[in-house]
Amino acid sequence: MPSKTPDNKGRKKQAQEEPYKELIAERNITRSLEENYMPYAMSVIVSRAIPEIDGFKPAHRKLLYTMYKMGLMTGHRIKSADVVGQTMRLNPHGDAAIYETLVRLTAGNEALLHPFIDSKGNFGKQYSRDMAYAASRYTEVKLDGICSEIFRDIDKDTVDFIDNYNGTMKEPTLFPTAFPNLLVTPNQGIAVGMASSVCSFNLKETCAAAAAYIKDPGCDLLKYLPAPDFSTGGQLIYSENDMKAIYETGRGSFKVRAKYTYDAKNGCLEIREIPYTTTIEAIIDKAAALAKSGKLRDISDIRDETDLNGLKIAIDIKKTANPDHIMQRLYNMTPLMDSFSCNFNILINGKPRTMGIREILKEWRAFRAGCVRRQISYDIRKKEEKLHLLEGLSKILLDIDKAIRIIRQTPEDRLVIPNLMAGFGIDAAQAEFIAEIKLRNLNKEYLLNRVNERDGLKKELAELNAILGDGKKIDALIISQLQDIAKKYGKPRRTEIITEETIEEVPHEDLIDDYPVRLFLTEHSYFKKIPLTSLRSAGEQYLKDDDAIVQEIETSNKNEALFFSSAQNVYKAKLHDLPDTKASAIGEFLQNLLGMDEGERIVGMAVPGDYSGFMVFAFENGKMVKVPLESYETKTNRKKLVSAYSGKSPLVYMEHAQADKDLAVIRSDDKILLVNTAQISLKVTKNSDGVQIMNLRRNSRIARVLPAGRFASADAEYYRAAAVPSSGHFITEEDRAKNNFQRQLKLFN
Repeated sequence: MPSKTPDNKGRKKQAQEEPYKELIAERNITRSLEENYMPYAMSVIVSRAIPEIDGFKPAHRKLLYTMYKMGLMTGHRIKSADVVGQTMRLNPHGDAAIYETLVRLTAGNEALLHPFIDSKGNFGKQYSRDMAYAASRYTEVKLDGICSEIFRDIDKDTVDFIDNYNGTMKEPTLFPTAFPNLLVTPNQGIAVGMASSVCSFNLKETCAAAAAYIKDPGCDLLKYLPAPDFSTGGQLIYSENDMKAIYETGRGSFKVRAKYTYDAKNGCLEIREIPYTTTIEAIIDKAAALAKSGKLRDISDIRDETDLNGLKIAIDIKKTANPDHIMQRLYNMTPLMDSFSCNFNILINGKPRTMGIREILKEWRAFRAGCVRRQISYDIRKKEEKLHLLEGLSKILLDIDKAIRIIRQTPEDRLVIPNLMAGFGIDAAQAEFIAEIKLRNLNKEYLLNRVNERDGLKKELAELNAILGDGKKIDALIISQLQDIAKKYGKPRRTEIITEETIEEVPHEDLIDDYPVRLFLTEHSYFKKIPLTSLRSAGEQYLKDDDAIVQEIETSNKNEALFFSSAQNVYKAKLHDLPDTKASAIGEFLQNLLGMDEGERIVGMAVPGDYSGFMVFAFENGKMVKVPLESYETKTNRKKLVSAYSGKSPLVYMEHAQADKDLAVIRSDDKILLVNTAQISLKVTKNSDGVQIMNLRRNSRIARVLPAGRFASADAEYYRAAAVPSSGHFITEEDRAKNNFQRQLKLFN
């Protein structure tokens, strides 16, 4: 007889496997992805990572709306923990995620150009990786004033509301932002299979661009919105072609680099503005590694000196090192220069779209116009309801006694409304309104005010209906709101715009020794460049017979100089190309040094520096002119510019000034006029004749011009004229004694 044991084991094994047969089945992978993965992916795209036309992600919107309903637009700040707890009624993802969202929206974190949350306490910093924010129980928050513009008329049916996750309260699907917040608030997010990266723009510029687009959809947006702007400042390296591509397609990149200053006294580079995309720690780690490896030998120390005054990276360099040269290398080798990649991927009606600036403004305009129409429709409904009640009240004005009699003679309270309806031919709402009027209000003044209010409501309704039916009026209303917002909340641009052409990759000048020098120009066109170290131990200046020093400038060996000639030419020279000399030397003859024409002499010089300020020229014919110094700036290394100033009358005086100042103009017949250069209009054309400052008689001329501080007078204001041209005033005997006018110099001192 065969054994039954194997059969029993087989049946037992089969019984154990049968429950799992239903769990294991062949499935089409494409169908599984569609049913299981796609809903997850779409949830991440729509509900988390991608901003919508109001510029917010759902997490931002839930937090800010909770604070709005908590009454935090006004009053004192409250604990962040309280806000986080209340927000969980709309956002069930946990307190840590909510608080992290709150931190980024605060003023303390400095991530936004226009923070939405007024904060108190430690919220970390956008530009620091390691500076952690304090726990929510230690910090306090309230809504910032600009939130009144993102919530504008939200309680007037301007946007749709939906149930929260458990159906216990309502929340808005969007905010009715009164300005293109999508462009003002930076947003970055990574969804499933797509990402979004929106840089921030200046609020004033964005409002101006939006208003210009509404007026003319084909306008040049770069004229109003030149480039992005970041809360961390820095310098944006501008390329018009790259920027146009970003504005048109919503994709592209641009470079931002740090701004720095050099503390020569301590031999320290100080960096206070860095690219938005990096952090202090990333910069220091990379620079320290380069210094340790010997690639940056001139750096002796680098440290984080960020304090309550803001960001600061200090880099100590060797005294013999060139700071600009070091910074050029740091730009190329560390995150001190970084790229921002743009991907303007926005949710429009629940669908992601990559759009350029013009298309974003088009969608925002349509969205905002819809919000305004809904707000106006809401106001119309409310006013019509009130007008309807007042229309019923107007009917009882014909016979108030009848209304009182009906109420008094009605035996039951529930019959008052029907009896009033029957007695005056009004509906239930009107009858209810009349029945609720207090006895004390049944006076002539109250009733007349209600009649006047009715007339005012009719006028207002007519105006609202006119706006509602006219798209141009709605556009005008939106533009007016944009202008008000820009005026109220606008701030100066933080990120400086520089062009690619202005950036020199470690120029030759960076290899030049930098030391202070003093420049001397003589009447006979001799020039001296003397280092200050040599000048301190020098004796008197040696000059040719009958020569005299007419101008001195203290500057740096790295600068360049402008030499103005008697032939109305200006010669440019790098000071490091000009030889150093000593006080005991006669100096260099500029005609040979600059390659001037025969008979041409130098009448003045200027050190342009950054080409700020202006040149002042005064001529014998009584005219003066101001020319911006930037008019002499050239992008190429030109060494000679013609028509540097007007040649119609002999030059008496010239000076490079950074700001307007008083000058004493001396006429040949001993008249003096005190004039301020602010009275002279700025001329872009270098050889402009200028404006008449002093009236001249026949055979008279301007003999001399002095800075007002060098004209000794008991009452200098006596010589000032309210307007120009003026004849001036004769010099007083007292002032004549104080000043030496024996030698009338043709050059300025």
